[in-house]
Amino acid sequence: MRKITFLFFYFSAVAVNAQTDSSKQKLKLSAYLDMYDTYDFANPGNHTRPTFLYNYTRTNEVNLNLGYIKASLAEKNVRANLTFAAGTYMNANYANEVGVMKNVFEANLGVKLSSKKALWIDAGIFPSHIGFESAISKDCWTLTRSILAENSPYYESGVRLSYTTSNEKWYLSMLLLNGWQVINRVDGNNMLALGHQVTFQPSKAVLFNSSSFIGNVYADSISRMRYFHNFYTVIQFSSKWGITTGFDIGLQQKHKYSSSLNNWYGYVVILQWKPTEKNTIALRIENYNDPNNIIIPKGFNYGFNTFGYSINYDQSILPNLLWRIEARYLYNSDNYFTNNNMPVNNNVSICTALQMSF
Repeated sequence: MRKITFLFFYFSAVAVNAQTDSSKQKLKLSAYLDMYDTYDFANPGNHTRPTFLYNYTRTNEVNLNLGYIKASLAEKNVRANLTFAAGTYMNANYANEVGVMKNVFEANLGVKLSSKKALWIDAGIFPSHIGFESAISKDCWTLTRSILAENSPYYESGVRLSYTTSNEKWYLSMLLLNGWQVINRVDGNNMLALGHQVTFQPSKAVLFNSSSFIGNVYADSISRMRYFHNFYTVIQFSSKWGITTGFDIGLQQKHKYSSSLNNWYGYVVILQWKPTEKNTIALRIENYNDPNNIIIPKGFNYGFNTFGYSINYDQSILPNLLWRIEARYLYNSDNYFTNNNMPVNNNVSICTALQMSF
C-alpha cells in the first residue's frame, strides 16, 4: 500500500508541475466510493454470491465494492490516466494479477498522432472496449451488472489506436492486447490478441456499438483460439424514457488444432424511466447460455443457461451522492444454485448501495 500511495502522489506531483509549465495542460483529481450491502435469500455460509458474479460479491455484510483515487492529465497532444483502487470488485476480478497490479484500475498514456485529426495512440491498462457496462456502477443504468457484462472483460492491457471523426458521430479503434482481461500475460502464451471497436452515434439520442476480441487465452501448448463479438444499442426516446439492448456471442476451439468450436451467447434488455429529475427506475431482462462451460464455472449436468429479471430504483440525494436498491431474480434450467446447501434452480437477492464521487 505504501508503494501505491507513493506512486499516486508522485504522478500527481509530476502532473501539477507540468500544469504550471503550460496553460494548455489540465490536471483532474477525482475519487469514487461504492459502499453496499447484499442480502442473498439463499444465506450462503461463506457470504459469497454465485461464482459467475464479480460485483457486490459479499452477502449479508456492509462492504466496499469499489473505491478509487484517480489522476488524469490532458493537454493538446498528450493524455494520461492513473487510478488505484480497492474493494471486493478488485478482489474478484484481479485475483490472478501479481503484486501491486492487483490494485491498478487504470494506467495509460496517449499521444496524438495528428495536429488536425483526433487520431491517438494509447498504451497501458484501460477499461475494456467491450460492452456498455463498466465497473463504475454510478455510470450504469442498473446497480448490478448483467451476466454478460460480468463474464466479458472489465479491463485490458496493450496498445490502442483510435480515431474520432470531426463531427464526433464515429469512433473507431484497433487494439493489440495482452489477452482476455489480463495485465500480465498468461504463462507460456506468446500470442497477442486483437480487438476492434466501432461506435456510431447519428444523434445524441441514438448510439450503436460493435466490439470484438480474437486471441488465444491459454498457454501455447494447449492453445485454443477465442472469437468474441459484442453489439449494443442505446436509444433515448425522451428525457424520461430510454432503452439499452446488448448481445454477446463467443466461439472457442474445442482443443488445439481443432476445427470444431464451442459457443456461448447472452443478451440483455434494460428499460429506464425517470419520473422526476432525482428518481430513476430500471427494469432488466437477460439470458446467458454457456452449454459447454467455456466462461461460466461448471455447476451441474447441463452447462449454464440462466435467465434473469431485476428492478432497480435510484435516488439522487445530492449531485454527487446516489442511493440505489435492486431486487434480482435468477433462474437456471438446471439446479445450478444452492439454498441451505441444497441444489435449486433459482437465486433471489436484494442489493443496496451508496455511491459518491468527488
